[in-house]
Amino acid sequence: MFKRFLALALVVLAPLAAIAQEEQTWEEGTHYDLIAPAIRTADPAKVEVVEFFWYGCGHCYTFEPLISRWKETLGEDVTFVGSPAVWNKPMELHAAMYYAAQVLGVLDSMHTVMFQAMNVDGKRLASEAEIRSLFTANGVDGEDFDKAYGSFGVSSQVRQANSRARAAKITGTPEMMVNGKYRISTRKAGSQANMLKIADFLIEQERAALTATASAS
Repeated sequence: MFKRFLALALVVLAPLAAIAQEEQTWEEGTHYDLIAPAIRTADPAKVEVVEFFWYGCGHCYTFEPLISRWKETLGEDVTFVGSPAVWNKPMELHAAMYYAAQVLGVLDSMHTVMFQAMNVDGKRLASEAEIRSLFTANGVDGEDFDKAYGSFGVSSQVRQANSRARAAKITGTPEMMVNGKYRISTRKAGSQANMLKIADFLIEQERAALTATASAS
């Protein structure tokens, strides 16, 4: 009799648990923060998501596989932007390495390589020469690297990344920003998985606002 009652209870409670999970709500100030003043995005017609990261950050390294899979689920009305954190000179070098890889068209392959180098292989990548060696070891022409890494465009993007992080009041990595209005941290979200759930929630919120604005105009 007890087993039959237990089985019946599980049948009743399982859907209730699923409903409770679906009804999870995320609250401003508790699970994520409002950014004030808001930061202007590149394209106001789309929802912009920014990930603040550092290649030497172990938490960013573990977050990378999660966010890589998550990015594939984003709609065409969502723009994803990687933004390296810049708090000191070594991080400035690493930010430049990110944008150099982008300019050279090898970011898709080098992104993982750079994370691997610092978090698994124990490389500090504390000089341009060391970074250059990493790129050339992975098929990038040395002269092409020199031109990209030392270019005005790369240095300008590094400065913009620094300004973006300061405006968003980033205090650690990884952190995320949705549409220049909301900041998501692991500390408040509770986990890296929750960071992405909150991002989804805020994307839907901003998507609805954009749709309402478009309908009213």
